[in-house]
Amino acid sequence: MKEFIVKKADTLRNFTDNTYPQGSFCLDRLLKKRDVRVNGEKVGTNVSLAAGDRVTYYTTPAQEEKKAFDVIYADENVLVVDKDSGVNSEAVYAVLCEQTPDCRFIHRLDRNTQGLMIFAKTAAAEDELRAAFRARKVHKVYHAVCTGRFPVDAAVLTAYLKKNTAGSLVSVSDAPVGEKIVTEYRILRRAGELTFVEVILHTGKTHQIRAHLAHIGCPVLGDGKYGDKRANARYARTRQCLLAKELTVRTDGLLSYLGDRTFVSPRDLFFCFCEKEN
Repeated sequence: MKEFIVKKADTLRNFTDNTYPQGSFCLDRLLKKRDVRVNGEKVGTNVSLAAGDRVTYYTTPAQEEKKAFDVIYADENVLVVDKDSGVNSEAVYAVLCEQTPDCRFIHRLDRNTQGLMIFAKTAAAEDELRAAFRARKVHKVYHAVCTGRFPVDAAVLTAYLKKNTAGSLVSVSDAPVGEKIVTEYRILRRAGELTFVEVILHTGKTHQIRAHLAHIGCPVLGDGKYGDKRANARYARTRQCLLAKELTVRTDGLLSYLGDRTFVSPRDLFFCFCEKEN
């Protein structure tokens, strides 16, 4: 059992997704069994919540133990975590705040993107990390599994991205409409119709990797917004195969000592496809 107090108006699903990852994993099952209570009353649908409401989840021990992330590094200034796919970044933050009340949210990953995130533990570390992100001093390397054939083995791609806020989508074009984006990729491995690539963002815009790779005809496998639906179904992938694999912070201040190391996620997107490799 796990209980929370709602801080602002929301829906039960959004609140769960952003607060309690273990409940998010199995919310539909909990609702079906009426194992969620709001102010003591059992609920079976995605009800509206008001500030001050008490939400109680009657999860099983096995459900409560399912990991949403792993802490791979911690010191007096920062936390680095390895987030699972299907978990909101906000939910990771909510859990960390229970353990470290002074935890500060710095950046996010899409719900279905897995991998590394860094959080600050002090105001000074927060200021320095935010400045580092703005100055592009945080180096991130992604791994992706893509469908389609890349035109060359490595390239630095340039295009333009425009947001469509109504549909939570972006569009990419070669014409100078919207914000300029620069995406670098390098092929790591081919396996039949799949290509495993390393991606580096030279600009950091919404859905940039997913939309830019789709724009050149090589969408990320499992991507429900920009991907190849037939390939997604063929490989039974409902979440994008995208991993924030490496993270390096280079600053001249309080966190300068972090520049001597690169954090690497132990996750391997390629493992489950190895038997298909040519």
